Amino acid sequence: MTASPANAASVVAPAREAAAGRLASGRLVADDIRVAFRDGRGGGGSERPTVALDGFDLIVEPGEVVALIGPNGCGKSTFLRVAAGLLRPERGDVRLDAVPIHEPDPRIGLVFQEPRLLPWRTVARNITYPLELAGRPRRACAERLRELLELVDLEGAAGLRPVQLSGGMRQRAALARALALSPEVLLLDEPFSALDALTRERFNLELLELWDRTRTTIVIVTHSIPEAILLADRVVVMTPRPGRVAAIVPVGLPRPRGIELLDGALVSGLAAEIRAHLVLSEHVA
Repeated sequence: MTASPANAASVVAPAREAAAGRLASGRLVADDIRVAFRDGRGGGGSERPTVALDGFDLIVEPGEVVALIGPNGCGKSTFLRVAAGLLRPERGDVRLDAVPIHEPDPRIGLVFQEPRLLPWRTVARNITYPLELAGRPRRACAERLRELLELVDLEGAAGLRPVQLSGGMRQRAALARALALSPEVLLLDEPFSALDALTRERFNLELLELWDRTRTTIVIVTHSIPEAILLADRVVVMTPRPGRVAAIVPVGLPRPRGIELLDGALVSGLAAEIRAHLVLSEHVA
């Protein structure tokens, strides 16, 4: 995903200019979120709700990277769907810069665990799809496409279809699509979990590089404690279902960061603290 110095300059300069103004925006606030699903197993015609989130509160500051970690089924992905405007909670709301999110919003980008690219479209046309939906002129779409292809190192794959791509390339295309409208907030739902260990490690570093260029507010769901520590400013530990915040662990490590950082004693201490909170939250629940 690393661009050449000449290409990087063309991408980084406007990105940093946008980032300078963006740091005053991109504040995400979740207030007392409750989400329950009806599974129809209640018997006698009644439905027994499965409560995914209940009393979930979180504030993510502009330009911050926050990692959500917790057991399976604790509502991490459900929260991202609420924050993206794809799911309405029974109670509470999510606000971006004090504006409630009730439907998909171009200021918020979402990358799923699976790339979910349209198989009949090329990489280029998958990436520009949000721009087309927004009614952007063809010339503006072409210019933005060039920037995004450079950003995710897919210049040579623009004319390929998803079936012709590796898993990592498909995920890069999905990331570029999520960034097409220059969102203030980027939500990542375990985007690298299907990749092999070495590829995932490289993608983590590339995500750090991308954040350094754009300073976009990021919320990432992960099951990996090392990944959470490497990427995040704060790690939010969630309780088992129904999900709520059990603890927030500040990472406090300097940026820029590299993989070698994970070998330090401070990181071992952070990992132990996060594991302790995970164990405690299960006992409390």
